[in-house]
Amino acid sequence: MRVDLFDFDLPDENIALRPASPRDHARFLVVRPDADPVLEDRHVYDLPSFLRPGDALVFNDTKVIPAQLEGIRHREGAEEIAVSCTLHMRVGASRWKAFAKPGKRIKTGDRIDFGTGQGDSAACLMGSLVATVAEKGEAGEIELAFDLSGPDLDQAIATVGHIPLPPYIAAKRPEDEKDRADYQTIYAREEGAVAAPTAGLHFTPDLFAKLDAAGVERHFVTLHVGAGTFLPVKADDTAEHKMHEEIGYISPSTAAALNAVRARGNRIIAVGTTSLRLLESAAEETGHIPAWSGATGIFITPGYRFKAVDMLMTNFHLPKSTLFMLVSAFAGLDTMRAAYAHAIETGYRFYSYGDSSLLFRKDD
Repeated sequence: MRVDLFDFDLPDENIALRPASPRDHARFLVVRPDADPVLEDRHVYDLPSFLRPGDALVFNDTKVIPAQLEGIRHREGAEEIAVSCTLHMRVGASRWKAFAKPGKRIKTGDRIDFGTGQGDSAACLMGSLVATVAEKGEAGEIELAFDLSGPDLDQAIATVGHIPLPPYIAAKRPEDEKDRADYQTIYAREEGAVAAPTAGLHFTPDLFAKLDAAGVERHFVTLHVGAGTFLPVKADDTAEHKMHEEIGYISPSTAAALNAVRARGNRIIAVGTTSLRLLESAAEETGHIPAWSGATGIFITPGYRFKAVDMLMTNFHLPKSTLFMLVSAFAGLDTMRAAYAHAIETGYRFYSYGDSSLLFRKDD
């Protein structure tokens, strides 16, 4: 499909720089493609009223790490230059794939010193963290081999790293201590994401209590969201776009519980596109969800047949992004273009810290 079909104009004032407070008081656009009315304006705390006892919400429990690293590139015979790296996928105990700027000035074999220290002495002495560029790919992607490994590397990244705010926020203000809490779900558990599963940012203990009282189940999967989620689609046709892979996991107990939900006629509601993409990566053609682990680069566009997910809770996404393509596949392109036009006109807040929506899947 043509990528320009998924374009729209978004005024700057619709981009949220801070989350709603309390989180579950964000606005909530309910989109039912096969109902009348199709669009309904509510608030996130109204979510339980759209669910039935026995339905299941599926959350992504990944935890955002401070994966934005600033450093100095060292190369024999060359001047030192400042380098900014965003880690996006772990590929070994001491190795991470990352997006680097300025990517064109980095070569395989370069040493990059992150943090306050310099050189090779004690890889993380007094806040220093050193890595070698082991591989260089396309579009600024590199693979870093750190001098530390395992938990020692994790601690070093936590010490010198920064929360990698989405570019549309970082361009308007610097990261601060408040973001360390705001850019994390209350149920985050499995460290490894460099971007938050933002639909989950709206949940509060009070909303969880209401969902429990309504008899709605909660289940957790893990997909470590990578920085590739922010990359624009530069191709003119969706067939020419390549997704960056992300690592995910569905436990045997969660898979069994979700299959039981489907077997009794209840619905599976994905909280966020990350949960949906993981469930759809694992699901068989019959809709059965097996235990699953591995890397997924699933790219969902209109025409995709959904196998596992009945409803989707998600924030408002960028023009021409893979995520707007996904929601258009889920609820219909015409429906989502109308929904986004309504959201912009009525002042909904977009992107990671913005408002949310509940999409009912369009009947085939």
